[in-house]
Amino acid sequence: MDFENKILIVDNDEAIRCMVSSYLEQHGFKTGTAADPVEMRSRLSAGRYDLIVLDAMMPGEDGLSALRKLQGDDQQPVIMLSSAGTEIDRIVGLEMGAQDYMAKPCNPRELLARIRVVLRRHGADAAAPPAPGAQKAESWTFAGWRMEPASRKLYGPDGNRVTLSDSEFSLLRAFIECPRRILTREELLEYTSRQDGEHFDRVVDVQVSRLRRRLALDGEANDMIRTVRNEGYLFVPQVTRVT
Repeated sequence: MDFENKILIVDNDEAIRCMVSSYLEQHGFKTGTAADPVEMRSRLSAGRYDLIVLDAMMPGEDGLSALRKLQGDDQQPVIMLSSAGTEIDRIVGLEMGAQDYMAKPCNPRELLARIRVVLRRHGADAAAPPAPGAQKAESWTFAGWRMEPASRKLYGPDGNRVTLSDSEFSLLRAFIECPRRILTREELLEYTSRQDGEHFDRVVDVQVSRLRRRLALDGEANDMIRTVRNEGYLFVPQVTRVT
């Protein structure tokens, strides 16, 4: 998938442009760079990009102003980067149309994971919904549990619904789609979109810990998600798809 995607990096810092571009190209993306919004628009007029990594704080026209001018039906998804990573800055960026917002300096691995998340989400949003009644909704079962991905519902062995946050649901879906296979933290982060400044590795550990507690019944320890030291996590139960 990565080889089909072209990313435009917009930042007035040449070192950052080069670093991000080099890292993304090592992971199969094609990239272009721009030093300011004027060059960005020139690049966009010359060819299509699938996603823009846009610095929020640049001399002259800033990233938020550039983002505003990008609004339109064919707007590429945007991930904002900013050294002013406050809650207000993040909210403003998201309200103006950015799909994600990261504080600088950012971990390149995390930026890569978030780019993949946004591209996957953007592609899913663009897909036409199935016609009503065209296909019966599917569900997955594991260890007495039942998950309905379309309605985002989870039911325990007792039949009662268990409420999950968006990130917990996405994490569980990742495990269910890849049962009995070790998933690295980078892979798991691709399934969860987060908006805080926690450490890259630590946030995945915290989310897994929370999901384990959700899946624990009557206070019993949950052993469905096994930690594989120095590698990642393994979902132990057998998963069955039901349509």
